[in-house]
Amino acid sequence: MYQQLINKEAKLSVVGLGYVGLPIALEFARKMKVIGFDIKPSRVELMKKGIDPSNELETADFDGCDIEFTSNPSDLREATFHVVAVPTPINKHNLPDLNPLLSASRTVGKALKKGDFVVFESTVYPGCTEEDCVPILEEESGLKFNKDFKVGYSPERINPGDKEHTLTKILKIVSGSDDEALEVISDVYGSIIKAGIHKASSIKVAEAAKIIENTQRDVNIALMNELSLIFNRLNINTYEVLEAAGTKWNFLRFFPGLVGGHCIGVDPYYLTYKANELGYHSKIITGGRVINDAMGPYVAKQVVKKLISKGHKINGSKVLIMGATFKENVSDIRNSKVADVYNELRSFSVDVDVADPHASSEELMEEYGYGLVDEIKESYHAVILAVNHDEYMKLDESYFKSIAIDDALFVDVKGVFKEKIKELDYWSL
Repeated sequence: MYQQLINKEAKLSVVGLGYVGLPIALEFARKMKVIGFDIKPSRVELMKKGIDPSNELETADFDGCDIEFTSNPSDLREATFHVVAVPTPINKHNLPDLNPLLSASRTVGKALKKGDFVVFESTVYPGCTEEDCVPILEEESGLKFNKDFKVGYSPERINPGDKEHTLTKILKIVSGSDDEALEVISDVYGSIIKAGIHKASSIKVAEAAKIIENTQRDVNIALMNELSLIFNRLNINTYEVLEAAGTKWNFLRFFPGLVGGHCIGVDPYYLTYKANELGYHSKIITGGRVINDAMGPYVAKQVVKKLISKGHKINGSKVLIMGATFKENVSDIRNSKVADVYNELRSFSVDVDVADPHASSEELMEEYGYGLVDEIKESYHAVILAVNHDEYMKLDESYFKSIAIDDALFVDVKGVFKEKIKELDYWSL
């Protein structure tokens, strides 16, 4: 299989061309023939023109790639090695939404032939690949698992906006449904990953490894957020405390903040869901999620309290939120906790403007019911720096003063302007 792919006698497909799938597809396409499949024709048309709909890659990244972009599922029949990289979100009840993954499994299942391989990259709970996806592959293809086709799991480690830790520079975990599958999958990924391959002992181990990477970060950030809640009552700055504590060689450097996106804010719910199914109810992981999910409303309420203490009438007070994406220097708004800040402020009848140099106003309106202002106005009672885009990091206090009233509140969620704001009333987590 590996030699056939390298010799371009066989084709590899990537199903799902988002911020994870597209970089993988293009990297493989520098070594072999690739079919890039996405269910949205509009996205496919953009990629045919060398445009990344996720705004992560440049047009030059498409150069030299032997890839055919398509939204036609029948084209997948030409491939013998399939990589599935679709989203695995949660629903409004914080339960796993496997619909995209199961739908992709049905699509791939219809295209499966004897001897094919299927590798899943989507983040799931341990056991999902073999218990949920494989039966669909068997049903749709009429083939027998591990006899007619083989499966693997290789968790994605793409970090949106990170230009240093890119796909080929990150150690890749691979796993397979048997020894042969493990070796083939390891060889195929080894052809593009420069950092090396780690062979997990089973698919479940690889699934679990992925999910605890983000769960660990979530729990540690939750601790920082809880410390911030405590230190705020003590009237001391959390970042100053962390700076002092960080002088100890083994102190772990995590910071408080709004935990959104489609990794840290989502993955732990997959693990707690599986734990609940097995009769174990997580305490630390669930507790961390409760704390982190409450930080958006908490920031908004602190703004309201401080405006009241200044004697401002809350109904009609003007607040500017700078940043709407889930993290800095990306255009992705999925699961952005800035929306929680906005909604909480609006519940107090505060007049809220939102600005962001990277986000789409149309996407925000569709997802959250609000858009971006065409231009930043003046006389804001409070300015909230919610996302540390590079464009904002170049600003100084004189700019913030120019758009605010004399005794305005400046809220620096991540504490990046701690030493730079001297005249405005300053607050951070």
